[in-house]
Amino acid sequence: MDVAVGEYIRRTVLKIPRDEIRTVLQKWGFLSEAQLQSVNFHQVKENTAREVVQLCEENSADIKQAAVLDIIYNHIYAEKRMWSVYQMNRTGEATEIFYLTDFKKKIKRRLRSALKNVTVTFREYEHNAIWIRIAWGTPYTKPNQYKTSYVVYHSQTPYVFISASVYKSNLPLLCQALVVASNYHDIREMELRSHSLNSLKDIVFKRYSQNFQTYCPRPLQDRNVEPESADLRIIQENRSEKERIQRVNREVFGDGPQPKIEFAQYKLETMFRSDPKMDVLDKKEPFRCLIKFSSPHLLEALKSLAPAGMADAPLSPLLTCIPQKARNYFRIREKKGLLPGSFVSP
Repeated sequence: MDVAVGEYIRRTVLKIPRDEIRTVLQKWGFLSEAQLQSVNFHQVKENTAREVVQLCEENSADIKQAAVLDIIYNHIYAEKRMWSVYQMNRTGEATEIFYLTDFKKKIKRRLRSALKNVTVTFREYEHNAIWIRIAWGTPYTKPNQYKTSYVVYHSQTPYVFISASVYKSNLPLLCQALVVASNYHDIREMELRSHSLNSLKDIVFKRYSQNFQTYCPRPLQDRNVEPESADLRIIQENRSEKERIQRVNREVFGDGPQPKIEFAQYKLETMFRSDPKMDVLDKKEPFRCLIKFSSPHLLEALKSLAPAGMADAPLSPLLTCIPQKARNYFRIREKKGLLPGSFVSP
C-alpha cells in the first residue's frame, strides 16, 4: 500500500467521532468482521487509526478504496460541507433514459480529456442519489486528495448539489461534465446554499410544505374603554394579540420544523417614485437591488421574529416565500432575461 494512501486513511479515521468509527468502517466493508474485532476502539483515537491503517495495508488498499471511505464519511457528516444547488435544463420536453454506466463513463471521459490528473469515485445511495467525489490535480501534479469536490445527483431530476473545493477554477469544467453526462443543455446556480443538504433537497424536491399568506392584516379599531376596565381590557388584548401572532405564524410557516438553510439571495427590481417637482430622476429607470439573507437557521430565525416582537405579523411574503422563490428562481429569471452566465454543452 502506498504511504500516501495510508496517511489519507489515517486522517479520515481521525475525523470520525470515536464512538462511530466502528460503524463507519462496517459501512465501508473493506475490512472483514474479524479484522474489526481485533481493533481496540476504546483507546486513544490516534492508536486506533494506526491499527486500521495496518489492517488496510494487509488488504493492499489503494486510493480508490480510500476515496470510498471518504465518500461514506461525507455522506454521514454532510453538514460539515457547504452545499450549493444547481438546476439543469434541456431543450424540449422529451425525457432521456438514464443509464448509470454511461453516466459514469461520460463524467470520467469529460474530466480527464480536459485535465489528465483527476480521480473520480462514485457511490450509489437510496432514492437514486449518486455521490461523486473528484480529487483535482494539474497537468504536472497528482490529484490532491485533501481538496476534493463533491456532487450529489438524483437521476431523473434536473437538480445537482455541489460542494466545491478551493479549486473554483475547475467548477466550469465540472458543470460541463455534468451537463454532457446527464444529457441536459445547460446548468445554472440557484443561489441557495446551506450546510444542511437534506434541507436543500426538501426545498427543491418540494418535500417541504409551507403555507403562504393569502390575506391582509386587519386594521386596528379605536375603542372607548371605561377607566375601571382598562387594565383588564389591556390584558385581554395582549393575550388576544399573542394568540393571533401564533395563529398567523402557524398559518404562514406551518406546524413542522423549517428546512435548515443558511444563505439565500435574490434580486428585486422596482420603480423609483419621487415628487415630479423635485426632478430627482431624468429617466424612469428601474431601481435594482440584491437582497441577501444569512443565518445559522434562516427560516427558523424569520419564524421567530413576530413572536419576539421584532416584526409585525404576518411577515412580508418577501421573507416567507424564500423557499418558493428558490424553486422558481430559474423560471423567473429566464422570463426576465436576467439569467447569469451558464455552462452550455457543445
